[in-house]
Amino acid sequence: MAGDLTFFALFLAGLTLMGAILGPWMARVFTGRVSFLAPVEHALYRAAGISPVGQRWTAYATAVLVFNAAGFVLLYLILRLQGILPFNPQGFGAMESSQAFNTAISFVTNTNWQSYGGETTLSHFSQMAGLTVQNFLSAGTGIAVAVAVVRGLAARSAADIGNFWVDLTRTVLYLLLPGAIIIALLMVWQGVPQTLAANMTATTLEGGQQVIAQGPVASQVAIKMLGTNGGGFFNVNAAHPYENPTALANLIQIYAILVIPAAFPFFFGRMVGDRRQGWAIFAAMSALFVAVLLWAYLAEAAGNPLHASLVEPGTSMEGKETRFGLAQTVLFAVATTVASCGAVNAMHDSFSALGGMIPLLNMLLGEIIYGGVGAGFYGMVLYVVLTVFLAGLMVGRTPEWLGKKIEAREMKLAALTLLVMPLGVLVLASASILTGNAAGSVQDQGPHGLTELVYAYTSGTANNGSAFAGFGANTTWHNTMIGIAMMLGRWGYVIPVLAIAGSLAAKARAPETAGTFPTHGRAFTVLLVVTILIVGALTFLPVLALGPIAEHVSVADGQAF
Repeated sequence: MAGDLTFFALFLAGLTLMGAILGPWMARVFTGRVSFLAPVEHALYRAAGISPVGQRWTAYATAVLVFNAAGFVLLYLILRLQGILPFNPQGFGAMESSQAFNTAISFVTNTNWQSYGGETTLSHFSQMAGLTVQNFLSAGTGIAVAVAVVRGLAARSAADIGNFWVDLTRTVLYLLLPGAIIIALLMVWQGVPQTLAANMTATTLEGGQQVIAQGPVASQVAIKMLGTNGGGFFNVNAAHPYENPTALANLIQIYAILVIPAAFPFFFGRMVGDRRQGWAIFAAMSALFVAVLLWAYLAEAAGNPLHASLVEPGTSMEGKETRFGLAQTVLFAVATTVASCGAVNAMHDSFSALGGMIPLLNMLLGEIIYGGVGAGFYGMVLYVVLTVFLAGLMVGRTPEWLGKKIEAREMKLAALTLLVMPLGVLVLASASILTGNAAGSVQDQGPHGLTELVYAYTSGTANNGSAFAGFGANTTWHNTMIGIAMMLGRWGYVIPVLAIAGSLAAKARAPETAGTFPTHGRAFTVLLVVTILIVGALTFLPVLALGPIAEHVSVADGQAF
């Protein structure tokens, strides 16, 4: 155990260093101080007929919605017309309409929820021109929105929050594309295939025939991790040896998931001219990360009490990645759910009740512990606004953040946005139960079955995409309802946070006084963590009590599900 804890400490130290290096680079990119690809940028603007001038938040939000709508239509058509499109050596036909709707929404919203098996359903063209392209563009959209929010907070008084098309272009050219190329080459080095060839058939030692799927895997693995997309080329995702062949590949993929989200607080500190502000938010994220990681690890190391007489503690590896051990299995599960990634190298359904609760809790909190690329940071902004408001009430002053007053408009928008998760999770999951659509999809009875259902709708609303396993999602009802949950989880956050950014950008900064509550110190970090936990507990403790907590109590009493 001591070796695993040392590994976790070194991992966090490495992540902190990477974030501290990448954050300033992002600040240079989004302030126009990195321009070695300027000719390419301007050529793209001219080809698209775009004028790279500043936009108010309404124009920025409209551009986001129009761009995402176009991406949805294009991806839906690719999936429905797959049978007549090129690069289809397996001869796959069209994807069923409700599944195509769900998949198109999933990849456009950066969720990458998959109710299909990639290697048995999608052609190489669909994987490359459809899914991989949206992996870049949906991740780029989230980063662009977060950049606009930071710009609104940093502005001393401005009518605009930047230009969506410029932010998206710079994100892809200077951040996602170079990073994905490097990671793809590393994956090929580690043994991940990158080919346009059809599947191969091998003869086993027993004389049987085995179909070995292959394709352009490394390129999709790279951007699915770096862009916190998570959609696997193969059905079993990063548990497949072609997607995740070695322990080094596994570690690289975990870092790829978290590096851009971890860099955002440092980027924020640079942009607002006070690095302490970024460190305070990063400290809150890291404290929560350490807490959930240790909880999950200790729960899994303890093993199943019903197997106590059969195995040694820490050796209960059923459903886990035995190639990499318990520490890297748990770290992957936590990393993929504190970010909106959703890639998995083990089945969360096989975790213990309390260990499996942690990935669920990470998503229910809004994935603000680092979070998805961009999405995690602008989700954290909502909690900061709420924390500042509470601090203002305690000191008897108008709440201020970075010298800007937090007034009724910002609080109403923040409060409404925090209702998105309970709406997508509790309301839509309850509708599935009431209409009878839940019973046929859950694998297990009792509290474990409830956790499977809640996890699916949480994963959709949180734009995560990971599956608990044991849940049959490919029905017309669930494809549609989880698709709606994904839309709520994406645009139900994007539009309000852009409105908050626009409102704050237009406000002049007030000078700090002796009565100003500091938002860069230890007290603020602690208050931010407490606010996140209280809001999460008040909202979701009842359903956690009926699901994983009830299962844990039952298993301790000798009853399994």
